[in-house]
Amino acid sequence: MFGATRSLPGSAATAPGERIYAIGDVHGRYDLLRALLGKIETHTNSLGAPRSLKIIILGDVIDRGPDSARVLQFLSSVQRRTNRLTVLMGNHEEMLLRVLDGYISVQRPWLSQGGLETLESLGVPVPADDDPPSLLAERLREALPGPTVQWLRTLPLTARSGDYLFCHAGIRPGVSVKRQARADLLWIRDEFLDMEEWQGVVVVHGHSQSPAVEFHPNRIGVDTGAYRTGTLSAVYLEDAKREVIAT
Repeated sequence: MFGATRSLPGSAATAPGERIYAIGDVHGRYDLLRALLGKIETHTNSLGAPRSLKIIILGDVIDRGPDSARVLQFLSSVQRRTNRLTVLMGNHEEMLLRVLDGYISVQRPWLSQGGLETLESLGVPVPADDDPPSLLAERLREALPGPTVQWLRTLPLTARSGDYLFCHAGIRPGVSVKRQARADLLWIRDEFLDMEEWQGVVVVHGHSQSPAVEFHPNRIGVDTGAYRTGTLSAVYLEDAKREVIAT
């Protein structure tokens, strides 16, 4: 169901002629992703052809939900065929890459935060207590196709259109947009969510769950906890218009 179109605060707008759909954290819900993409297709067709169309996924496409392997295969395949799709790096993708690179200290946090579901979707056995620490990375390297891993490594941290900055988690208050640290773009939470000052952009982000898409003067939160709620959300942005589309 499409939400009502609302005016943006002030003069914030996308770059001229750009139509953007920003999708929140997918977290392994391939079923909801395909359903939402179908709704987006219906929505954009109802508006007529734009000068430029972009779908931006705000990171955390894996973990927690049941079909991370399928999500990775689908998104990496689509992105190789079109420049209309941008997938941003999320903190869960970063954790997976660090496990692949042999960082033993990351294994337990990753597994406890949704990595177990990703292992299951890949057909990788859960590590036993007496397994050597290096075994998990070895099994993951065998299960994940090389092109998919390389695609994950090249995911950008941000995207930009006009007055909008797209990233996974948010930005650090008091630091210019161009000087934001990778860790903050992927992991920041309270300092960003509590930020009231205007930093020159409207940040469109996921990472921090809310019952519905949240609109604030300086940010739009799009993570509606799809893996547990069944609601995967997107925000439509074009010029000074915005609208919510959700499963």
